[in-house]
Amino acid sequence: MIKKFLIGCLPVVCLAACSAKAQETETEQTSNTTSETTMAEQTKATNNDAKVLIHTSEGDIEVLLYGDTPKHQENFLKLAKEGYYDGTLFHRVINEFMVQAGDPDSKGAAPDQHLGQGGPGYQIDAEIVYPRHFHKRGALAAARTADQINPERKSSGSQFYIVTGKKYTDAELNQMEQQMKMGEMQSVFYKLAGQRQAEIQQMQAKGDREGLQQLQEQLIAEAEKQVSDVKLTDAQRQAYTTVGGTPFLDNQYTVFGEVTKGMDIVEKIEKTKTGAQDRPVADIKILSTEILK
Repeated sequence: MIKKFLIGCLPVVCLAACSAKAQETETEQTSNTTSETTMAEQTKATNNDAKVLIHTSEGDIEVLLYGDTPKHQENFLKLAKEGYYDGTLFHRVINEFMVQAGDPDSKGAAPDQHLGQGGPGYQIDAEIVYPRHFHKRGALAAARTADQINPERKSSGSQFYIVTGKKYTDAELNQMEQQMKMGEMQSVFYKLAGQRQAEIQQMQAKGDREGLQQLQEQLIAEAEKQVSDVKLTDAQRQAYTTVGGTPFLDNQYTVFGEVTKGMDIVEKIEKTKTGAQDRPVADIKILSTEILK
């Protein structure tokens, strides 16, 4: 069921990838180990691809930036060239989910400082090339605010995350397809509600709970008509059962690259001890970025 929010207030969200804790299944999670060559082969390179080497305090991570997500590629290269990421932290790390970085506010941040909402002052139009690019282990994707306040799914101007995730069984993926369908329905619902925002605000101001309930049911019915069944491709199923990843984020965030070398460094960061707000207890920094091609 789509979360009902018209009667109350919209939930507050921070700039970050979707929380893994809300998406965890009850099954036992297995470790994700695979060769970097196998991972890289799952996405075909194009002549417009680019490579960037991210030097971190834990070691180097090489990423491929896809040519078919040109706005994100151009922006990442621009920030890398400017040294924008130098000194920023991996400020949010969740085991078997992802590692997130790119918040300029994290430079020299105090241990108890709240992070995750900084950026260059602009967003990037979504470039969701799905299902070609999906959240397999090692995928590089852009963080963003939630659909409630960002129905166009625009990306943060600087924050990104690298997927670690977990392996899934076919049965789990079947269940995930249903969850992904509900996610799409929720996205359509928010868009439809946004088109009726003035009407909703008027009813909220009047305390018209019955009217809000009727409108909500109407929008849910419209969303159900617009969303068809969600099915994972063979490539997705192969990756998620053998390599791992975070399939519940597919088709919601822009995946604009992947790790080609240094996934062991990503895993080292992933396993680090964290404290409040999933921030590593010991700072893990991006020292510099180097454009390779």
